[in-house]
Amino acid sequence: MSPLAHIAALPVRAYRLIFSPWVGFNCRYQPTCSAYALEALEKHGGLKGTWLTIRRIGRCHPLGSSGYDPVPPKTTPSEKD
Repeated sequence: MSPLAHIAALPVRAYRLIFSPWVGFNCRYQPTCSAYALEALEKHGGLKGTWLTIRRIGRCHPLGSSGYDPVPPKTTPSEKD
């Protein structure tokens, strides 16, 4: 994990430690948003991982969908062609 990703993961880890036990386990998606955030930061680094996390949290609302929503795989420039 990059240094920026470690810094971005600190609030997520704090949420999981402090607030998650009080809020409960009512996530609409699998994996949970906090697990998704940590995996996105690990796979994609600080900037793209943060962007993917923000997009995921933005989809988590009463009118949104639910179900299995994994972190997209990391693509290499040769795979985009």
